[in-house]
Amino acid sequence: MKTPTTLLALALCVACGARDEAIPAGAMSAHPRQAPAEFTPSAALDQLDQRRPVPLLPMMAQHQKQNMREHLEAVQEVVAAAATNDFEKVAVAAKRMGYSETMGRMCEHMGAGAPGFTEQALAFHHSADDVAAAAATRDGSAVMSALSKTLNTCTNCHATFKQKLVAKLSE
Repeated sequence: MKTPTTLLALALCVACGARDEAIPAGAMSAHPRQAPAEFTPSAALDQLDQRRPVPLLPMMAQHQKQNMREHLEAVQEVVAAAATNDFEKVAVAAKRMGYSETMGRMCEHMGAGAPGFTEQALAFHHSADDVAAAAATRDGSAVMSALSKTLNTCTNCHATFKQKLVAKLSE
């Protein structure tokens, strides 16, 4: 029979998506019904998540998430338009993700506390420009190839970085 401690450890692994990773030190107590005072599910998840933190004020983090949702909507629009060979709509949607001076400044501001983040973010926006350029050729394969590169920048960035809420940004 499994003990409550074993069940809690299993639940943490399942909830955190950890298959081969150990439960963080201090996450379990000697008593099966009592976790250490410093244990929180959020802290346990943060210990398991080894991506590099991007320190952001809560307002900045929310703004960044909203931008990413808008980028995801634009990706969906690119795919839908490409499926019907509507290259004008592909270009319009891709340009919503593309580079602009304003977007560049925002990426620099958001990534100021995380080396490498700004470069990843800018690579994403420039790759979206390549999707729009491919749409101008009216070549569906070129659009999909460019979009694949754009999505690769997304997955690489999300695999490397995570948001970390802070009360104050370092100067």
